[in-house]
Amino acid sequence: MRILHTADLHLGRQFNGIALDGDQDVILDQIFGAVSEKRADVLIIAGDVFDRAAPPSSAIRQFNRFMTRISRDTAAAVVVIAGNHDSGDRIGAMAVLTDGTRSLVRGVVSADEPVLVLTDEHGPVAFSALPFSYEYAARECFGDEEITTPEHVLVAQLTAARRGVPIGARWVVVSHAFVAGARTSDVERPLARVGGIETVSPEVFAGAHYVALGHLHRPQHVGAEHIRYSGSPLAFGFDETDHEKSMSFVEMDGAGHIWIEAIPFKPPRGVRVLRGKHSELVVGKPSTDFIKAILTDDIPLIEPMKRLREVFPHACHLSYARDEQVPGAKEVVASAARATAPTDVVDAFLEQISGEGTTEAEQSLVSAVLHGMQVEGDAA
Repeated sequence: MRILHTADLHLGRQFNGIALDGDQDVILDQIFGAVSEKRADVLIIAGDVFDRAAPPSSAIRQFNRFMTRISRDTAAAVVVIAGNHDSGDRIGAMAVLTDGTRSLVRGVVSADEPVLVLTDEHGPVAFSALPFSYEYAARECFGDEEITTPEHVLVAQLTAARRGVPIGARWVVVSHAFVAGARTSDVERPLARVGGIETVSPEVFAGAHYVALGHLHRPQHVGAEHIRYSGSPLAFGFDETDHEKSMSFVEMDGAGHIWIEAIPFKPPRGVRVLRGKHSELVVGKPSTDFIKAILTDDIPLIEPMKRLREVFPHACHLSYARDEQVPGAKEVVASAARATAPTDVVDAFLEQISGEGTTEAEQSLVSAVLHGMQVEGDAA
């Protein structure tokens, strides 16, 4: 079974006020090209199709054109779920006119999870598509007042999904979640209430041969090689300048073993941070990249952005290095107060003490400890 896994298209999004419609057209062309060239049996879009619940009409038309091409010009089945940025009802409405034998489009949580079963030369492969849901909606759906965390929601969904998987079938799960130990970006919206534990344990996916995740924008596996984020196709913030954006092409054999190939995206514009004196930057090579300029000039300049945009028309952020010093105690307190998760508070504290935030290993450790505390609290 050949699977192309992508997520977090965020159609309709802007980059610091600059529309991304053209960039996203290029990305959708590349996804279509990969489906065709790799002869993918299934295309997975693991949530956040749109950037907001009420996307602009241009984004809706853009996605409709793309889906029409996939349906008309390829033999691939399609599995799509709603993410936390999407309207579940809007995504769910797309399923009404689709061919149920080659598509599974899920927008709203359900106690009776449908399954798409496809067959290759080795037998059946079952696809479960678990749309993002907040706790209050899941409590109503499953009639369980004990659902109080994102992990509880996902456990209830997976329990329902397992009932529909044929005996002996290989199982692919599509979900939009924050799995403990994964690396984040600044632009991702929290999945839990303020101060709540939003992570879920990788162990909840036990039994699945491949887990296609959305929500986090950095391509990565977490917990095990078969539990994977494809990441977003485009960078949506300057903290993503070091991300190598890609889609995941997954081949699964008859025993459920997988091989993953990262297919790089080739965005029409890069995202870069330039640092130096204004006089040095404005004589640089012209570029249409998104630019954040950090000026090292000692005194403020007159209309520095106007002059910078003569060379970099998509420059969209400018600051002075002298204003980006290590924050004082009051600023750190404010940062911690704004944090939406305990991991953010820990990161802000370490940055104040040592001048550096948490490393990837420390993030994994903190997430695991917090998750264990949550489990112990629930058991009590």
